[in-house]
Amino acid sequence: MAIARKNLHLVCSGRYHDFDFARLELLKLFAEHDHVRVTVSQDYGDTASIAAADALVTFTSDVIPDADQTDTLEAFLRADKRWFALHGTNALLRYEKGRGWVAPRKARRFFEMVGSQFVAHPPIQPFTVSPSADHPLVAGIEPFEADDEIYLCRFFGDCRPLMVTEFTGEAPGFDESNWTDIEQVPIMYLHPWEDNEVLYLNLGHARGHYDMQPLVDWYDDVERGSWKQPAFYELLRRGIRWSLGELDEHHA
Repeated sequence: MAIARKNLHLVCSGRYHDFDFARLELLKLFAEHDHVRVTVSQDYGDTASIAAADALVTFTSDVIPDADQTDTLEAFLRADKRWFALHGTNALLRYEKGRGWVAPRKARRFFEMVGSQFVAHPPIQPFTVSPSADHPLVAGIEPFEADDEIYLCRFFGDCRPLMVTEFTGEAPGFDESNWTDIEQVPIMYLHPWEDNEVLYLNLGHARGHYDMQPLVDWYDDVERGSWKQPAFYELLRRGIRWSLGELDEHHA
């Protein structure tokens, strides 16, 4: 019996990351599903493709929808469709002299849908990511070491952590740099929104030689973060299946 076709829309672009690398890796994972057809955009402006999609995957940084595009995202979720948000989807940053990188308190509706807003991260360094819930998205995933960015966030509403890490300390260079009052940081979570939910995964940092322009013409290190870890690809594969409605607590 033929499997019904599903449409997936990917939004992938932004600042200070290697989105060409991430886009290609995600497209390879989408291609593992013969019944899925994919459209791609660099921002949320292709509202027709988003509205027509059965699933939405976003990997961005400093890409924020305007009011009409936010309406489209809300309508998408109200239609009982699923959104898998990755890494900098929840990031909006501005640099201010004397303060460093500031996360403005804007785009509230958007961040309330995602469930969090990025505020700061400590220097990239290895840290252990561990499952923290009984859910098919993380079942059987062993703790693994990620050499990535730990996103320290403002949270909106409830979230159900699925993968977590431990952190307390400083995030130099950011306006809100003191994070000594926390211990556990959600790395992957499910966030309820009205009668639906959004899946968010913090991991996925990638940067190449040209990705810090115009701040730096040449960035010495090529960073691939969690993309070097098989466990990260497994989390992506499961997140994609979840977004297609093929993996949840009722359909494992």
